[in-house]
Amino acid sequence: MTILCLLVMASAYGSDTMTGIFNDRVKSLQTRLNGDLYSVPVINIGTDDFVTISFDHLAEDREYLRYELVHCNADWQPSGLVDSEFLDGFNLGAIEMYEFSQLTTVHYVHYTLEIPNEEVRPHLSGNYLLKIYPEDDPDDVWLQCRFMVSEQTALINTSVTSRTDIDYNQQHQQLAIEVDTERSGVSDNFNDLTVKIQQNGRYDNETALKQPLRMANRSTVVYEHTQPLIFEAGNEYRRFETVSTTYPGMHVSDISYLDPYYHFTLATDSPRADDYYQYDQTQFGRYVVREYNSSQSEIEADYVVVHFTLSMPEIKNAKIYLDGDFTCRRLDAEAMMVYNKDTGMYERNMLLKQGSYNYQYIVVPNGQTRGYTSQVEGDKFETTNEYLIKVYARHLGDRYDRLIGTATIYSN
Repeated sequence: MTILCLLVMASAYGSDTMTGIFNDRVKSLQTRLNGDLYSVPVINIGTDDFVTISFDHLAEDREYLRYELVHCNADWQPSGLVDSEFLDGFNLGAIEMYEFSQLTTVHYVHYTLEIPNEEVRPHLSGNYLLKIYPEDDPDDVWLQCRFMVSEQTALINTSVTSRTDIDYNQQHQQLAIEVDTERSGVSDNFNDLTVKIQQNGRYDNETALKQPLRMANRSTVVYEHTQPLIFEAGNEYRRFETVSTTYPGMHVSDISYLDPYYHFTLATDSPRADDYYQYDQTQFGRYVVREYNSSQSEIEADYVVVHFTLSMPEIKNAKIYLDGDFTCRRLDAEAMMVYNKDTGMYERNMLLKQGSYNYQYIVVPNGQTRGYTSQVEGDKFETTNEYLIKVYARHLGDRYDRLIGTATIYSN
C-alpha cells in the first residue's frame, strides 16, 4: 500500500504547553465550553461561544490572580504573534469571580474565569494557552490550560470502523476523513493543511497528518488507509463515585476519617486485557464534581483522599499511569502508580474533590512518552471512543496556523 500521508511526531505532548497544575494547593482544574462539561473547548468565531475555566485553591482567603493568553501553532508551540495581533483588549486580566467553600472539612476558594470577556477577546483562530499566576509574581505560574478558537469554515466528514487495515474486529479502530476547504481560503490543499486526531482527550497518542491521500474534487481532500488513522481501541473507562462521605458509592469499598481528610479506598482493580468486552456508558475520561446532598457542589463538595490499587505483577521496563482529566492527562509523578512489593500491587493516593470520575490505566515503556492500554485495560474493538479531528491551514509565508475546522465522532 502506498502511503502518501506523513505521521508527524506529536510535539503537542511537550510539558511546557500542556494543560497542567504547578502549585500543590491548586486542584480541580476544568475547562468547559458554554458551561457544558462534555463539549470540547473550541470557541467558534462569530458566535456567542465562551469557555469557562474553574479551579480551587486550598486556602482560607482569596488570592489576587491574573491571567494572560499565548497564541500557539498547531504543535502547541507559541506562534510568536504579538498580543494586538490575536486579541482585542489588553493581554492582562484579573480573576474577579471567586467563592469560598461552605460546610467542608477542607477549606478552599473556588475561582471561575470566562473567555472571551470585557478585558480579553481572541479574534484569530488557532490554539490558545491560558496562564494564571499571582498578581505580584508573574513568573510563578500556578496553572495553565488549553482551548481553541475555530473559523469553522472547513467542512469535515469522518467515519470510524473496527475493520481496519491491520486487523478485522479485533484490537483497533480506523478513521477516514474528508475535508472540504472551499470556504477556507486554502490555496494548496496538498501542502497547506495539517490534520490532527485526538482520542478521548489524550495527548500522548495524538497523531498528525501532512498531505492527503487524494483529492475527491477541486476543494475536497481525503485522508484514509494510513497508519496515523489507526488507533488502539482501548476499553471503556473505569468509574468511581465519592459523592457521599456517609456511604460508599460506586467502586468504593471503604470510607474512613483520619484528620484532616476523609479517605475513600476504591475496590482493588485488576487487568481486563483477557476479559470479554463489557459496555459501560462513560465520559471518556472526564469527571463531574458532585456532593449528593448539595445544590452547590462547586463550593460544597469536600476534598477527600482516594486510594487506588491495581493487583498485577510488576511490569519491568515500564511505568503505569492513571489517565483522565483529573490528572490533566499528564504522564508525570502525580499520576504514576507505585509498585508495592509487600502487597504485590500498584498503588497511588490522590486528593480529589467529591464527584463522579472516569479513569484508566496506561502503560508507558521506559524512555517513551506514549502510553498503551493493551497490557492492563486491553484493546476491545467494540469500545466507544471519542475522536476529535482538528484541521489547520498555513500557506507558505503565513506566520501562524489557522484552525479552520473541528469535528467530533464516536466509534460505535
